[in-house]
Order: sequence, then structure tokens, then C-alpha cells
Amino acid sequence: MSPLHGIALKLGAVLIFTVMASLIKASSESVPPGEAVFFRSFFALPVIIGWLAWRGDLKVGLKVKRPMGHVWRGLIGVAAMGTGFTALGLLPLPEVTALGYAAPLLTVLFAALLLGERIRLFRMSAVALGLVGVVVVLWPRLSLDALDQAAALGVACILISAVLRALAQIHIRRMVATEETAAIVFWFSMTATLFSLLTAPFGWVWPEPVVFAQLVLAGLVGGVAQILLTSSYRHAEAALLAPFDYASILFAILFGYVFFDEVPTVMVLIGSAIVMAAGVLIIWRERQLGLKRGKARPVAAKW
Repeated sequence: MSPLHGIALKLGAVLIFTVMASLIKASSESVPPGEAVFFRSFFALPVIIGWLAWRGDLKVGLKVKRPMGHVWRGLIGVAAMGTGFTALGLLPLPEVTALGYAAPLLTVLFAALLLGERIRLFRMSAVALGLVGVVVVLWPRLSLDALDQAAALGVACILISAVLRALAQIHIRRMVATEETAAIVFWFSMTATLFSLLTAPFGWVWPEPVVFAQLVLAGLVGGVAQILLTSSYRHAEAALLAPFDYASILFAILFGYVFFDEVPTVMVLIGSAIVMAAGVLIIWRERQLGLKRGKARPVAAKW
């Protein structure tokens, strides 16, 4: 193992995922979310197929033992991406990123409810602290004076997306008992592409050249980010790499300011810090308890 190599790959994945989100946000006024999901999934396929072929895992990636598990993974993933992409068009990028941090906190709760994992007082307190941070981010949106339909819809969509991403994590933990990582990665992009096509009757448009290029690039870089994320866990432990997920808020603030003229509010920054502290506490506690989830994390649900 090479921890520094793993950290570099993880930071690269987080950066590129933020680039992808920025490209989706830039195109959100021109194309509906379902169409954006199609581009994100379809144009990631050549990258993923090439990567699997280079590693000699293409045959492994094509084999499945429980097809319906991949079908459900695709449905959950498409719904998570669709609601997340909708939120990107309605809210500032840093706010979407901060609220998205609810997903790993909810994963802890769902693991207890659906997988029977035990949550002791320390982790439960950390989850509660993280949810307080989410409320802090939301607080300005909860006042009647600040409430508007677009913002309310955006908040609802990103929270629904966080719930779905957490459910996807739980589903992946079940899938790794029978399915290879290569198969989960490949068939997610394939099923997401197919399911996103079902949204075509609901207002797809032919994008202008610049928007088309943004969407294609979002798919390509999304595939690259997924590969970097998976590869990072080959060089370092999951518990070491997990805190670097929170670098996304720094990238989101930078990109939001430079490309969308968005300045994060004090409440977003404070809430993000609280959520990040809660996440780091959970990660530290899991490492102390010796929980091994490295097999599931490499294929974590990401946009």
C-alpha cells in the first residue's frame, strides 16, 4: 500500500466529481435532469469499459450473479442523480455540496435499520451532531421571508438525493457479498443509461453545441472520477481516505465563486464545519472499532 498515492487519487476523484457537478449545473437551464443523467451515464461507459479492459477485468465486469440487484442499484442511482442534478440547477453549488453530506450520516442510520449493524452512543451522538449541521445550513431557507418555491424544491431534491445515496450504499454493501466490484461499476453505468432514457418523453431537448460539449465532458470526467475513486482504495485504507471527501466543499466554494458568482453564506460554512466534524468523528470511531468496510466503499454511490 502507498497511502500518499491513495490520498492523491482520492483528492483527484473529489476534484473531478466537483468539476462534473459544475458542468451539470452550467447546463441545467438548457436540459432537463433526466437528460443530464443520460449523458453522465452513457459517456462514462467508454471510460469504464476501457479501464476494465486495461485491467483485464472486462469479462468479470460483464458477469452477474444476481441481476435484479443491479437493476435496483440502477433505479436508486438514477433517482439519486436526477434529484441531485435538479438541486444543482436551483441552489448554489456550495449549498448543494454541504447538504449532500447528509448521505454518509444517513448511511449509518440505515445500516442499523436495514443491515442490523449496532450503533453505540458515540456514533449516534456524532450522527445527531451532523444532522444539526445540516439544519444549520438549511436554517436561512426555513424562514418565511427567505422561502421561495425554487429554493424549497432544490432543498427537497438534495435531501431526497442524500437519502437515496445512503440507500445505495446499503444496497452496495449487500451486493459485494456476491458481485465483483468491476461488475457493480460497469452495470451501474449501463442500467443508469437505460433507465434515464425512460425520461425522454418528459421534455428532452437537443442541446446547443456548447451545452452538448458540457454534458459529454461531464460523462467522461465522471467516468474518470469513478475510476480514481475505486483505485484510491487499492493504495490506502478506507478510514484514512474517507475524511478527504470533505475537500469537496473547498472545491465547490472555489468553482461556485469563479464560474457562478456564488458566495457561500456564513451559515453554510458553519453548518459544513459541523457536518465535517461529525463525519470525522464517525470515521475515527469506526477505525477504533476495527470496522472493515473497504470492500463497499470503492464503489460508493456518486454522481
